[in-house]
Amino acid sequence: MKIWLTMQKGARIRFIGHLDLMRTMQRALRRSGLPVRYSQGFNPHMLLNAAAPLSLGMPGLREIIEVPVGEEIAAEAFQARLNDALPPDLRCVAARAVADEHPAPMALLRAAQYLIELDEESPGAAACMAALPGMLAADTLPAIRKTKTGEKLCDVRPMIYEAQALGPRAICATLALCEAGTLKPDLFLTVLAGLAGAEKPDAFITRMQLYALKDGGLTRLEEA
Repeated sequence: MKIWLTMQKGARIRFIGHLDLMRTMQRALRRSGLPVRYSQGFNPHMLLNAAAPLSLGMPGLREIIEVPVGEEIAAEAFQARLNDALPPDLRCVAARAVADEHPAPMALLRAAQYLIELDEESPGAAACMAALPGMLAADTLPAIRKTKTGEKLCDVRPMIYEAQALGPRAICATLALCEAGTLKPDLFLTVLAGLAGAEKPDAFITRMQLYALKDGGLTRLEEA
């Protein structure tokens, strides 16, 4: 049996890196006394599995972490005991029990939704917001992406599932996040600024939701 945790990483701890975050989770799980399953061998460790590490400086509202357990436990009880051991700005907002055969969250992950809040004092903010409809109407959007083998020219338009303006300085964008191709919000902004002929504005970015693919469309990863 495994427990899928939906975690919230608050803005105050957004500069804690992924490895430190996972160590914090391990300490909290040990303090909680929950029946977490460990690896076998000379150096047993918790078998935690995160769907996708957050970029440094980015809060996440519904991050998925999988925790294998060694005995049956109600998801609600697991959530309550874990929250008692977690710091205030790192919370478990939902928990769900799944079978051991259930695919790992990383294997199901296909996209993420971001809230991109542009700095009002950045000179390119207004121009970027005005260029958003043209970006979505484009058939192709060539851009230089950093890959494991170096920089590569590619078309990022298929990696944009959805994007819409939320007020005069905010964009809600659903972008590809998977092994086949990932479009980071920073590159999304770079492409948008290039279309606008403007300087890329500063932005505060929050990852709102993670998605899996189901029946040809996106569904929330925590429910996949």
